[in-house]
Amino acid sequence: MNIYFCPTTNATKAMIYACLAALLAGFVDAIVGGGGLIQAPAMFILFPSFSVPRIIGTNRFASFMGTAVAAWQYSRKVTIPWRTVLYGGIGAGAMSFLGARFSSLVSSEVLKPLILVLMVVIAVYTYFKKDLGHQEQFRVSVQLIPVYGLLVGMSCGFYNGFVGPGTGSLLVFGFVSLIGYNFLTGSAISKFINVVADVFSLIFFLWHGYVSFEIALPMMVCNMIGSYLGSRTAILRGNGFVRIFFLGVIGALLLRFGWDVFWELNKN
Repeated sequence: MNIYFCPTTNATKAMIYACLAALLAGFVDAIVGGGGLIQAPAMFILFPSFSVPRIIGTNRFASFMGTAVAAWQYSRKVTIPWRTVLYGGIGAGAMSFLGARFSSLVSSEVLKPLILVLMVVIAVYTYFKKDLGHQEQFRVSVQLIPVYGLLVGMSCGFYNGFVGPGTGSLLVFGFVSLIGYNFLTGSAISKFINVVADVFSLIFFLWHGYVSFEIALPMMVCNMIGSYLGSRTAILRGNGFVRIFFLGVIGALLLRFGWDVFWELNKN
């Protein structure tokens, strides 16, 4: 398989930059999600001749093991509500595969203005609700928590397969705001569900040969290292730190999708 790198850099530099992006993405993603904001754009720059499905597939393969490392780290220090993980994982897995299929049929630009509005609402709500995610305060009955977990997993799973960047952050927000988990527990749940969603969407990308393993494997190692460091940092610093980090990632998502929408409007 031939690899075509950005003409302004050679193959070695491109791989170094890609691995550094994977390391930073793993660190950010392990804390509160959003690593795709770093890793995916870097791949679009470094490998401009790759199709969008190949970029998404290679990026997904490079990051799913890093998410698994973060999930394992959280499970050692945080009590995991496994029923919520099970229901959310089932919903995310099924809808992620469906979202991946839609990504090859429908332009993601259709959803970007709606996603931008959603990000604004999430940022404003999280900023002004100072106590959000500091303590566990369930907003639904215990019997309904798995059902809400299923709904959060389904909606975020579809988004994960269809668009991708920020899925972990949306999962965290769903479990914190809709159900009432604290930020650390919400992050832990989201990591396990994210792994399931990534694996199911990867089935589609692997089946169609959209993964470039010679790029994905070195990036995977770096992403795992970043995830290990990021999850340890989150566990040591606690819910307040994770909340601030969450707001930072949501702000970055706003800038990302705001730019995409602005570019599309001016292009048309």
